[in-house]
Amino acid sequence: QAPAQAAESLREAEPEPRREPASEPLAAIEPVQARVAALEPEPEPTTELVAEAAGAAEVRSEAETEAEGQSEAELEPEAEPEPQRPAAAAVAKKSWTERLKAGLARTRSQIGGGLASLFGLRKIDEDLLEELESTLLMADCGVDATQHLIDDLRRRWKRDRLETADQLQKALADGLHEIIAPLEAPLDVAGHRPFIIMIAGVNGSGKTTSIGKLAKYFQAHGKSVLLAAGDTFRAAAREQLMTWGERNNVTVVAQDSGDAAAVIFDAINAARARKIDVVLADTAGRLPTQLHLMEEIAKVRRVIAKADPSGPHEVLLVLDANIGQNALAQVKAFDKAIGVTGLVVTKLDGTAKGGVLAAIARQCPKPLRFIGVGEGIDDLQPFKAREFVDALFEPGAGAVKAGAEARR
Repeated sequence: QAPAQAAESLREAEPEPRREPASEPLAAIEPVQARVAALEPEPEPTTELVAEAAGAAEVRSEAETEAEGQSEAELEPEAEPEPQRPAAAAVAKKSWTERLKAGLARTRSQIGGGLASLFGLRKIDEDLLEELESTLLMADCGVDATQHLIDDLRRRWKRDRLETADQLQKALADGLHEIIAPLEAPLDVAGHRPFIIMIAGVNGSGKTTSIGKLAKYFQAHGKSVLLAAGDTFRAAAREQLMTWGERNNVTVVAQDSGDAAAVIFDAINAARARKIDVVLADTAGRLPTQLHLMEEIAKVRRVIAKADPSGPHEVLLVLDANIGQNALAQVKAFDKAIGVTGLVVTKLDGTAKGGVLAAIARQCPKPLRFIGVGEGIDDLQPFKAREFVDALFEPGAGAVKAGAEARR
């Protein structure tokens, strides 16, 4: 019996080592349970503890920030403000006069550069005046304005005995100023509320972009503005005007499709109800030769008069300076259809045909309300004849250029 009992006791004892493998998974589970317990949310600390913790965190954050600043200063002892930043700030703060001068660089090169190359060390004579006449025609001053300028120069030359390049340049600048000065007529929108401005032009003249810039201009002068998306022909026109509206934070009255006159009519009524100061009404671009479209824009003008018997109070025609002498035909055609009361000349920075203003003054003397010399939102400003001429002719540049030409 003793051996049997011993065997049974051995069999009972054998499972003991078998339990060891079972204990391993349990041991493996315990860390998982511990991690799960660690992931369970802990009771939120009291308000005092939170405040203390926040204060400590702020102290630590300030200390870390100071430490980081000190370490960065130690690691980078040569770190100084970038020298380019002041230059960038200076560019951002350019005055309108500086932007105008930069925008007229091509026209200035055409006229001023041609003047210097003609003069050299030569004396002023009839041959020089004839060559100068060609230079002015190349700048798109037009035959009428060019002849007027040459006659004026000839008179000043004989009367004042002009001899130097600077004297000739000043005489030409004074003559040009006399021609374009009558175009200077700032737009006054104080007479009506809402003051309705109808804006027309051919495709690609910068009409819709000019509307966005005009909205910014009037806002800067304390006027509330509403935009009417009357260009229902071009698919992107409405979206473009909506973008300008968001950029200037002004209301835009628009429809997905429909009659342009109806859109503008609704916009005028909305402006009257909201007591808006200025309504800028966009219209579809069209060529003067498209007679059915010219009749359509005439209809828009009549509908505006129904919405407000005194309107439109201004009819602006937007002209692209790049088209040069073709601007004259556009002014005449649109004036016949809708009675143009003012002009906006854009893209003067992209052309050497700035002399077209002289041609307009001589043949289609409509008030030139605004000129544009860049893509910036502030690059559309009221036209001022003296500023324009001063930007076109750099004082003292005639002698410098003439001397350079003589040394070649």
